[in-house]
Formats: sequence, structure tokens, C-alpha cells
Amino acid sequence: MEEYLSSNRFPRASRYHPEWILAGVSGGANPLWLAEWLTEKMDLRPGMRVLDLGCGRALSSIFLHREFGVQVWAADLWFSPAENAQRVRDAGASDGVFPLRADAKALPFAEEFFDAVVSIDAFMYYGTDDLYLSNLARFVKPGGQIGIALAGLEREVDEPVPAHLAEWWSAEPVFCLHSSAWWRRHWERSRLVDVESADSLAEGWKYWRRWLQTVAPHNEVEMRALDADAGRYIGYVRAIGRRRADAQVLDPYLSIPAEYVAKPLLRE
Repeated sequence: MEEYLSSNRFPRASRYHPEWILAGVSGGANPLWLAEWLTEKMDLRPGMRVLDLGCGRALSSIFLHREFGVQVWAADLWFSPAENAQRVRDAGASDGVFPLRADAKALPFAEEFFDAVVSIDAFMYYGTDDLYLSNLARFVKPGGQIGIALAGLEREVDEPVPAHLAEWWSAEPVFCLHSSAWWRRHWERSRLVDVESADSLAEGWKYWRRWLQTVAPHNEVEMRALDADAGRYIGYVRAIGRRRADAQVLDPYLSIPAEYVAKPLLRE
């Protein structure tokens, strides 16, 4: 366990106890590794308000608060905010991490509330929507960053799926995975953010494989795919964009008149 969860590539994450990390498993990636990699190219400073979108069991939220002194709203739809609050208290982070249950497509925040948004291995589940970035960007101050780090592809997979990936591709909902180039294009055409970085993690498939070996050694289909692929297609990607001052963000809720006005039902 100690060997698998320690890495010279991620010195910040390697300081955290393996048992604490394993007790907070919520997905197919080590959230601390991806958070450390993502924040290498983000401007996080003490006191900033940060949304950790799709935070799982809030490990990444606690990590961001401890490492950068930011205030973190730990938002997730699937995992219990009560459990996350207990984990936050035990980590001594109650003054800077605030768990809540929230749907990524119906966020309960004021516009321009956050200095930055991060999403760790979750954005593929909702962020591929053509209109989603416009919805999200309105919660970020002009000049604020949006950063994602997640499972992805080195290049897009076209039909037919390569034979060595076919078993995994049919067993998992992986059609939502995309390359860093895809994410760059997806964000740039919105004209909402200036994309500052879009790339993949060197030998990311090995870190993916190591994490699976630690938390889900029974997942032989995925590990066979990773071994056979050896980084040709599968890995981790990140993208970081900064909200443009002239961005015209979507207001999908308030733009529809909410006041009811009674009118005659039928003609005379």
C-alpha cells in the first residue's frame, strides 16, 4: 500500500497517510495525485473561494485547503455531505472546507462567487454538454480559473474501437472520455475562457494502473486494457481556462419570466 500510494512525482500527495486515502476512495483515480498535478498550473492563493465540483468524499477539497490555504466548497451529488463534514472535521479543516450536496447543472451559488473552480475526475460526466461551460462560468469571477483533471484519452477513439480496448469499451461508459485537444477545442469555441493549458500526464496510464491495483484489484477488464494499451490511448488529461472579462455567460434560469399572469383560456 505504501509503495503504491507514494510517488516522487507527487510529493505533496505522498505526505498523506495511505489509510486515510483508501478510506476516502470515491472513483477511478487518486484524487490527490490529480489535484496536485492540476494545481501546478493554477494560481491558488490563501483566502480564495474555490468550488471543488464533484468532490467525491472530499479528499481533494481537504488537500486544496491544507496545501494552498483556500476556502473550498466541496460539492457532490452522489456522496453524503454529512460523511464529508465528519471527514473534514477529523482533518481539522472545518474552518475552510464546506461540504454540500449539489447537482453540477443546478448549482446554488451567486454569480461570480468563486475565484476558481476545480473538478477532479468528474467533469466528463456533465461537462461535455455544449452549453455547460456557460452555465458554470457565471459562478466564477472574471479572470478566475476553471481547471479539470480527469481520466481521458491521448487521442480520440474512432469507430471501430481498437481491438485491445473493445472489452473495456463495451463494459464501461467510457464514451464520455476525451483527449486534451478535444477539451481545448470544446472550451475555445465557447469564447468564455482563454485556455491556458490542455495536456496529458506523462505516463498517466501507469498511475491509473497503480491506483486500480491498490483499490480495485478485481477490475481485471480495465487493468488488461491499460496493460495492452500502454499509453497509446488511455491516460489522464487536464485543461485550465481563465474566464474572459467580456464573456457572455448563459443565465438558464433567471432569463425566463417567473411571474404568472392570468389570461383568458378560450375565445368568446
